Amino acid sequence: MNEYKLEHILTYTGRLVSSPEVIGPLPEGIRVNFYSAGGEIVGPRIRGELRAVGGDWATVRKDGVMRLDVRTTFETHDGALILVTYRGVVDLGENGYEAFLRGELPQVARIRTSPVFSTSHPDYLWLTRLFYLGVGEYRAATNEAKYDVYAVL
Repeated sequence: MNEYKLEHILTYTGRLVSSPEVIGPLPEGIRVNFYSAGGEIVGPRIRGELRAVGGDWATVRKDGVMRLDVRTTFETHDGALILVTYRGVVDLGENGYEAFLRGELPQVARIRTSPVFSTSHPDYLWLTRLFYLGVGEYRAATNEAKYDVYAVL
């Protein structure tokens, strides 16, 4: 068996604009866009803010699983811009599709992602060389998603 370890890289909280943009039911599921309203980033080697650009382009499948396709930008405390992209899943529950059609989101939903970081800033090129696992949750009360991101070493 291959040995590995997880190293915590950063934690970030992303706020969403108040209402998602619902495209509607399509053959593959309900298409919906959630747009970023900003957020914070903290970690042992990186800190800054999540810019109020980008968002989550999502599809809610009939089985209640939301598939994510996310594009956003981090701005570090020292001015570096880092593009963050990821795919992921959010389990809205067995009746998540029907609930979403009624405009309902769960109070708390678990999120699993695999982020990719892109930057040309020399102080953050190390981010582009690793594979990551993101573990988070969405909280309806604050309309925020909070993630812990780990490098798989």
